[in-house]
Amino acid sequence: MNRVASIERKTSESTVKLSLDLDGTGKSSISTTVPFFDHLLTAFSKHSMIDLNVVSSGDTDIDIHHTVEDTAIVLGQAIKQALGDKNSISRFGDATVPLDEALVRAVVDLSGRPFLSHTGEPAGFELHLIGGHFTGSMVRHVFEAICLNADMTVHINVLDGRDPHHVAETEFKAFARALRKAVERDPRAVGIPSTKGTL
Repeated sequence: MNRVASIERKTSESTVKLSLDLDGTGKSSISTTVPFFDHLLTAFSKHSMIDLNVVSSGDTDIDIHHTVEDTAIVLGQAIKQALGDKNSISRFGDATVPLDEALVRAVVDLSGRPFLSHTGEPAGFELHLIGGHFTGSMVRHVFEAICLNADMTVHINVLDGRDPHHVAETEFKAFARALRKAVERDPRAVGIPSTKGTL
């Protein structure tokens, strides 16, 4: 069974077209009109091994918020759709990833319950304009949108870091590596990996 999804979302604030393949090789084509977000999603695709195609546009003349948030919403929806009934998945994944001075740990549970624990970003990170346009506060907001729409539990802990670019990129890479493990099929598993019989 192919674990793929394709979703389009259009509002008065943004238009998003997104497709993905959970069993890909990390190929991506990303165009959100927000360059640093393109960079983060490209890193996410590469390290999760999820093939990802995104075309987004929106009212970035006002702020990047709507375009970034709506893209994250659709990404979460697509992950959920592609997972299907979650038969024989590993379910859990974790990764600790460095990037120079930055170090981030991410843990994923494809639990069917949306929850985000997000800690450790350096003081003032949320106010920093990365690349002059991407506010640090959007990093957490992206993960919130993904978790809520994919029905997954995610813990992201920034253990060290000073440079905002490094911290943000490492958060996405750690999340990607953890998600890669969680979505993998477990060859020993039969059925849904839960005592409840559903996720």
